Amino acid sequence: MGEFTEGAPCWVDAMFADVEAAKTFYADVLGWTFGEASSEYGNYTQAYSDGKAVAAVVPPMPGADAPSQWCLYLHSPDVAATAEKVTSNGGEVLMGPMQVGSFGSMLIAKEPSGAVFGVWQPGDHKGFEKMGEAGAYAWAELYTREPDKPDGFLPAVFPYSTQQMDAGDDPEAAGMDFKVYSVGGPENPVLGRMKMGDEFPPEVPSYVQVYFGVPNCDEAVEKAKKHGGQLVSGPMDSPFGRFAALTDQQGAAFAVIDMSTTVGEMPDFV
Repeated sequence: MGEFTEGAPCWVDAMFADVEAAKTFYADVLGWTFGEASSEYGNYTQAYSDGKAVAAVVPPMPGADAPSQWCLYLHSPDVAATAEKVTSNGGEVLMGPMQVGSFGSMLIAKEPSGAVFGVWQPGDHKGFEKMGEAGAYAWAELYTREPDKPDGFLPAVFPYSTQQMDAGDDPEAAGMDFKVYSVGGPENPVLGRMKMGDEFPPEVPSYVQVYFGVPNCDEAVEKAKKHGGQLVSGPMDSPFGRFAALTDQQGAAFAVIDMSTTVGEMPDFV
C-alpha cells in the first residue's frame, strides 16, 4: 500500500470479550489468519489476509465494560492537530491523543451525532497492507439520524468534499439521504453517510458500518450464521456489489460485500 491521504480510512480494529471466539468467527467468514498477541499492548492481535495486515482484535481493558464493536481509523499526519479540530467543531475526544510505541499515535473520537471513530498517525505501522479486495476492508458508512451534524463536522476536521446521491427515477432510492465524502475530488470517495430511517430501532445510536470484501456474499452470510452471527439485512444486489449487514456472535456490527457481483447502473452524485 502507498501512503494514505488525510481523512482516508487506514485501519480497523475491534474489542472482544472472547478474542478466541472472534478469531474463529472471522477466520471462517473472512478467511483471516492471526499473528501473535502483543502482551505489551494489551494482547493486541493483528489479522492477515494472504499474509497482509488487514485488521486487529483485542480484549477489553481490565475493568472496561465496552460492547464489542468495530472501530474505523482515519489517517492524520498530525493527530494532535486533528484532536483540536475535533473539539473545536463540536466533537468529543474520548481517548488520546496517545503514542503507541513506535507504531504511531492515535485517538478515539465521537462526532456530534454520536458515531465513534478513530484517528491514526502512522509510525512503523502504516495501516492496511491490503484493501478493496476479498478478505480486506472495502468501504465504510456513517449511519445517523442527524445528517447535518456529521456533514458539518467531518469536512471541517478532514479535507473532505461532499457529493449527494441523486436518486433519479429509482423508486428504491427515493427518499434516501446518502452522501459521500471524498478526498482530492469526487473521483476519490473515502466514506459514505446514510440517514437512518424508521427501519432502525430507536435505541440504535449513530455508528460507523465497516464493510469487508468477500468472494461470495451468500456463502459469507451462511458461515456467519453457522458461528452464531445474525443477519440484519440482505443479501441484496447493488451497482457496488452484493452485500449484507450482519452482527457477529458477540454483537459487533459489520457488513460483507462481493464487489465482483454488481447489478444496475451506478447512481449519480451531485
